Amino acid sequence: MVLRNPAVRWGIGISGGLMIAVISFLFLTGITQLVGYLIALFDAVITPLVLKQAAAAQ
Repeated sequence: MVLRNPAVRWGIGISGGLMIAVISFLFLTGITQLVGYLIALFDAVITPLVLKQAAAAQ
């Protein structure tokens, strides 16, 4: 399974977080922009961990 590879898991997480950060930078301002950055950081860190659990469950 491809999710067993850590590079794939982290690539998915970081790419999702990067997309959220870019959207926050381009379209949001003020505190909303900061919340967007926090969501991007959360996505970049938590998604690979969840995918690791999913790969282990298979």
